[in-house]
Amino acid sequence: MKKLNLVLFFLTGILALSEAQRPESVITEASEPIDSSIFMDDIVKRRTIVDQRVLPYEGLREADIPWEKRVWQVIDVREKMNLAFVYPKQPLFQILNDAATSGMVAAFREEDFKEFMQAVEIEGMMFSMDTIQVIDPETYETKTQIVKNEISSASIKFFRIKEIWFFDREASRMRVRILGIAPIRERIIAGKAEEQAMYWLYYPQIRDILARHRAFNDFNDASPLSWDDVFEMRRFSSYIYKESNAQDLRLKDFFPLDGVARLREGEKIKNKLFNFEQDLWEY
Repeated sequence: MKKLNLVLFFLTGILALSEAQRPESVITEASEPIDSSIFMDDIVKRRTIVDQRVLPYEGLREADIPWEKRVWQVIDVREKMNLAFVYPKQPLFQILNDAATSGMVAAFREEDFKEFMQAVEIEGMMFSMDTIQVIDPETYETKTQIVKNEISSASIKFFRIKEIWFFDREASRMRVRILGIAPIRERIIAGKAEEQAMYWLYYPQIRDILARHRAFNDFNDASPLSWDDVFEMRRFSSYIYKESNAQDLRLKDFFPLDGVARLREGEKIKNKLFNFEQDLWEY
């Protein structure tokens, strides 16, 4: 019996000692720094897009371009094929706007890329001042009130692109290059919604930035598709709103009241461009 009591005494002491030391060990383990690099929203570290570099356009000779046509198109982000443009985690407008306001690229007022815009001016365009008519609940009088609306990525529904379609005599094929891109905001003027280009960015200058930002690929999450790939591979839907003409007018000026006629005319221009190369050959 004495030996049993002695064993129980020693076991009780060992348990008490372990209980006393347990909080100290917990504190020691919790105080160790945690490596945050082990937490990521993926199964591998993807560096293909981040480390990607764009290949510069190949040089062209004026003598090798016997024909070209300037075309302006609109990308409507509400179309199903263009939903990647408003991907909530990183929409295209955020990429373009960050590059323009940081001074990484030059921003222009017009599509001819001559008059520069300052970063302060671009930041000022992130707000719109609209006038609305409100009714006073006490006097029931109609008053004019100025409302300040902040423009977010979700507010940008359209992008305009300016491009040149040309026939390359050396390659014997039709080619296209984008010259500029502009986000479009809507403003209420005299009770009517009007579209306005916020600024124009020279596309050859922003290619390197677009190539380092990943675009959402609806078919494969693992596919390394950059924004430069989206534009160069023409993975977007658009419609023509202007082609070069002697009066420098848009299709809206030719068909002011008929939107369907404008779309049909734009499709005719597209078909004319696509068929131009085929018409050069005889079979």
